[in-house]
Amino acid sequence: MFKFRPEITQEHKDAFVRELRKLKGLDCVKGHRLVVGGPPLTDPIERSKGFEIALLSFHENLQALEAYQASKAHRWVTSTFMFPYKEDLVRFDFEVAPEDEYMWNFAPIAGMNDAGAPS
Repeated sequence: MFKFRPEITQEHKDAFVRELRKLKGLDCVKGHRLVVGGPPLTDPIERSKGFEIALLSFHENLQALEAYQASKAHRWVTSTFMFPYKEDLVRFDFEVAPEDEYMWNFAPIAGMNDAGAPS
């Protein structure tokens, strides 16, 4: 989850979201499943603690997650749009229990190619 300093423009945040969404094309993103969302719909909004954007990505294993985080594209997005402008950042990586894996078997998305882009 990402929280920007108060003076950061909406245009900058929108550019960050656009660039984050492109990361779904990386081979280390399982099934090209990467979702970026915001602003929060939490009620009351104070429970969001000021976080404005969230990212959820799926990876086959820890090595794939590490490859994602070390990728040139990921490093570029975060160093260009996030780190110099952030107020706070929360990262929470976890393994999905084997008995819950079935919940992440998504059907192919009509009209999308294998990289998650419109075909």
